[in-house]
Amino acid sequence: MAVPVTATVITFNEAANIEAALASLSWADEIIVVDSESTDRTAEIARRFTDKVIVRPWPGYIAQKNFAAEQASHDWIFSLDADERVTPELAAEIKTTLARRPSAAGYRLPRVTFHLGRWMRSTDWYPDYQLRLYDRRRARWAGKYVHESVKADGPVEYLRSELQHYAYRDRAHHLETMDRYTTLAAKQMFEEGRRAGLFHVIVHPPAAFFRNYVLRGGFRDGKAGLIVSAMNARYVRLKFAKLRELCSPSTSTPRAPGAGDSNRSS
Repeated sequence: MAVPVTATVITFNEAANIEAALASLSWADEIIVVDSESTDRTAEIARRFTDKVIVRPWPGYIAQKNFAAEQASHDWIFSLDADERVTPELAAEIKTTLARRPSAAGYRLPRVTFHLGRWMRSTDWYPDYQLRLYDRRRARWAGKYVHESVKADGPVEYLRSELQHYAYRDRAHHLETMDRYTTLAAKQMFEEGRRAGLFHVIVHPPAAFFRNYVLRGGFRDGKAGLIVSAMNARYVRLKFAKLRELCSPSTSTPRAPGAGDSNRSS
């Protein structure tokens, strides 16, 4: 008999996404939704799929995801974001894997992003392995402002089937998200003691474009691959430019990040 698994989803104003996300979790033994006081119909829609919908204030990504796992009836957790979908192939592979009574603490799976009218299987975006299936007794969410992830105390193995990701509505949404995340990335690097000079702003972005477009095959995805490669290079430039701004150019004393900085991460 397969080890039972609880699927967890954290939400905030995800009425446009939550139905499809939860429908893709029909294979799970339990679904838990933790909503951060949405002002749309997110919680109402979620209750069509599970009676375990918890509404609580937003404490940050990491705390909210660990809280969701703590509410589970089962120790094996599958964490899904509202803009992601589990394919039937991935669901079947998870069930097969758990039927073998796994010794691993967690499993990474490839994530593929849909953008600009196609699935992007090139650039830094792919395979974008994510540790989403894990034993909460030996793993939990960790991180700071950006790129929170599951840290496992034990071996981690890989699944083959893809997790689908609908990250951006359009190019404008992509740019808006990138602006927010580069602010958080710069703040995190600053607090870790990292500094950036002109070298980082001038040299790293074209190097990132070359890595994305040439080394990681962005050219194979035509115009979409070119755009994503350019956007990834822009992300790098903004990140280092914002890091430079966190140190005042007129003094040797670093300027602290503003109190108005966002606390959301990706």
